[in-house]
Amino acid sequence: MVNATGVPADPALRPRITVVGIGADGWDGLPERLRGVVRGAGVVLGGSRHLGLVPPVAGQRRETWPSPLRAGLPALLDSLGTAPVVALASGDPMVSGIGTTLVEVLGAGAVLIEPAVSSVALARARMGWSAESSEVVTVVGRDAHLLLRSLAPGHRVLVLSADRSAPGVVAGLLAGAGYGESTVTVLGDLGAATESRTAATANGWLADPPSGVPALHVLALDLRGPGVSWATGLPDEAYEHDGQLTRRDLRAAALARLAPAPGAHLWDVGAGAGSVGIEWLRTHPTCRATAVETRGERAARVRRNAARLGVPTLTVVEGTAPEALAGLPVPDAVFVGGGATRPGVLDACLGALRPGGRLVVHGVTLETERVLADAYLLHGGELSRLAVESAAPLGAFTGWTPARTVTQWAWTRRR
Repeated sequence: MVNATGVPADPALRPRITVVGIGADGWDGLPERLRGVVRGAGVVLGGSRHLGLVPPVAGQRRETWPSPLRAGLPALLDSLGTAPVVALASGDPMVSGIGTTLVEVLGAGAVLIEPAVSSVALARARMGWSAESSEVVTVVGRDAHLLLRSLAPGHRVLVLSADRSAPGVVAGLLAGAGYGESTVTVLGDLGAATESRTAATANGWLADPPSGVPALHVLALDLRGPGVSWATGLPDEAYEHDGQLTRRDLRAAALARLAPAPGAHLWDVGAGAGSVGIEWLRTHPTCRATAVETRGERAARVRRNAARLGVPTLTVVEGTAPEALAGLPVPDAVFVGGGATRPGVLDACLGALRPGGRLVVHGVTLETERVLADAYLLHGGELSRLAVESAAPLGAFTGWTPARTVTQWAWTRRR
């Protein structure tokens, strides 16, 4: 049984927090039912802007979100007592919003979500873009380089931005990637009486930035630029490297066996230029990866490659395996591109994998080949020798130039 506000009448059945989404039209746009929920709360949480939209209620406690949010949230939640709690959010709280965070912290049963129309839905409506034909990327509290993962000619992307600087930052990233002719549309104050729309190319934005960017806005990008592959096996030229790079064909073979999947975590041990971890992350936005690299200059190069290719979330650990592997999040897959002969490396990687986890190791020396042959005899799996030859000028003719043969051992933990 529920009361007039839609909240269960039995206190034991009530969620700990009700998250109420507010549109750009503020308090006036809330249905009366949700106004009653807010007025009846003992505690109201939200950003300063959201709290300012709600009329005062005598005796009601109001708190702004702590900063940093994740670190300060447990103490705030512990201080709330047993009174009904409302958290205010923009639009749909489950679209890169506080609702997602609260569900992760408290569990779905402790949080009731009351969404408004999201800025994403309004932006699609204004642009005439279907959900099926467009992608959403958020750079709120995130590195804007994430956008670069989504580049493709003719692709449509909605960018949730944090402040007025975002259009200039995004335009700079697009121009730097060869996408300067893409149209950047700034959709401001969606759903409010002050709603606005301004469009320019990324190059045009940089040359003559439009004035008066609203604090609340969504960017709609109609991308125009060079073809970019979303498949594994990017051209070697896509990477900055010093020769320590898992080459294109070998990289594709390794990733096929590592089998990236949404939410899965990879260890890239002996990362070199970081190409395997980077392409693992590019397969899905929820994939995670940790690159382990001994040399500091290479670790810095991995970070640059990851940002330029749209996956700045790659975690880079400077250190030598197996010592550097201690304490890392449990992997779903491990790639060892270098260091397999170092004592304890393979044992640490094998021991870290949960059932179903995959291990792929590459070696180019006789010593590494011997280690991999022994591992194959002991554990099974798949042992291959990969040889790639490329056509190249040979005097006045064309001949085959072989690359160094690579031995690959692939293994899956069954139990």
